[in-house]
Amino acid sequence: MDIGSIAVYVVLIAIVGLAVYGTVKRARHGSSCCGEREAAPKKVKVSDRKASNYPYLYELSVDGMHCSNCARRVENAFNSTEGLWAVADVGEKTVKLRSKMALNEAVCWKTVSDAGYTMLSMKEIK
Repeated sequence: MDIGSIAVYVVLIAIVGLAVYGTVKRARHGSSCCGEREAAPKKVKVSDRKASNYPYLYELSVDGMHCSNCARRVENAFNSTEGLWAVADVGEKTVKLRSKMALNEAVCWKTVSDAGYTMLSMKEIK
């Protein structure tokens, strides 16, 4: 083996090592724009998960959700409030929000804003 072949093998081993390291890091901390250096936020679970107890259903369009950590932050902002149950969809950039009481747009806008994102629209689903 000549010195050139050894150098190529060393470079290939380094590339594979970095790829494995990155994969393990993403598996532990989430592959995300905002969570690369931090663990995913702990999920706030809703105690009442019976959909029929939530007579109001809204769909919110949210800008700025790019990853699962973003979605979890928005969900947690709503789910930490009694009477609300949110499920965010990163791909659609929407939040399905179930509520036990009628909500106005200003309350939802503030909750999303406080979580660090921008609410673009809100519509009630019948």
